[in-house]
Amino acid sequence: MSSNVLATDSRYETDRHGVGIDSGMGVGVLELPAHRRDVTQRREAMAQAPSASSVPLDAAEVSLRVLVSDLVQLTKPRIVVMILVTTVATAMIAAGGLVSLGQLALLLLGTGMVAGSAGGANQIWERVIDRNMPRTAVRPLPSARMSTAVATVFTASMGTLGLAILWMGFSIVPAAVGLATWLLYVFLYTPMKTRTSWNTTVGAIAGALPMLIGYTALGGSLADGTGWLLFGVLAAWQYPHFMAIAWLYRRQYEQAGFCMSTTVEPTGVSAAVQSIVGSLAVIACGVALCCLSPGVIPAVVCSVAVLAATVPMLKASLRFARDRNDVTARRLLRSSLLVLPAVLAVVTIRVFW
Repeated sequence: MSSNVLATDSRYETDRHGVGIDSGMGVGVLELPAHRRDVTQRREAMAQAPSASSVPLDAAEVSLRVLVSDLVQLTKPRIVVMILVTTVATAMIAAGGLVSLGQLALLLLGTGMVAGSAGGANQIWERVIDRNMPRTAVRPLPSARMSTAVATVFTASMGTLGLAILWMGFSIVPAAVGLATWLLYVFLYTPMKTRTSWNTTVGAIAGALPMLIGYTALGGSLADGTGWLLFGVLAAWQYPHFMAIAWLYRRQYEQAGFCMSTTVEPTGVSAAVQSIVGSLAVIACGVALCCLSPGVIPAVVCSVAVLAATVPMLKASLRFARDRNDVTARRLLRSSLLVLPAVLAVVTIRVFW
């Protein structure tokens, strides 16, 4: 990116009547005595003209800000934030209580870097096809603001460092889960998006695996039912959430050549059914998590809270099934955004009760 820095030209011409005329702006000024005029002109020149060193500094600063912004966008930051929120919950559930700030910061750093690297690799793979969709054409690679080489080096470095942090800071298990997440998302889910609508299922699995990164990093085991129920909450939640998005952007997906449920089966019946099934699965996994810990009353209260949080998404899925249009799809999308943090909050509080 280049940045243009404009400077004002303060040249003056003096006519024979003693009036200075700004040749650039056409504004007349009265002439001052000679010695005062020289001093004034020097002061104006110093005030208005930027120094030689400030111009490249300003341009470099702007370019650096653009580069940093594009690198952040390359990581798909909204997805990374969602993953980090779920990581906090699963870490506390595995630890059975609060986690030290040092451990939590290290876990979030490693997990976030792996997730961001996967998002960057996905954008590198889809840089050409992304040009065909308005919602993705503004990304750094399809808009040519960033080279593929820079994106590749950044993505590879971030992913490698993230895995090293998980391995050395915790154990090989969360690092292995992180690597499996990256490989599944980049080398299976990404190419499947243009081949089959089953990419949603693979994407849901890849998107939910980070649940197990946080869980195994803080003492949980891959053999524990709790970890897999947490995985199930996030995997199931992605169906109503993504089916709403797939419906809203179905025409863009079709034009770009993506195989989604809403492009393969354009009536939306399949998308609606998957939304309903996903909503029911979120409820089932959430209630099961409430019942795993001892105590009847806490389990009942927790289950009721899960139902209160998830039933609105189920209702929105049913409305979308009855009347498949952009309005009901948008309501389903908004409802899904509230469900995941609410369920995770409930099952995490359950640990302390």
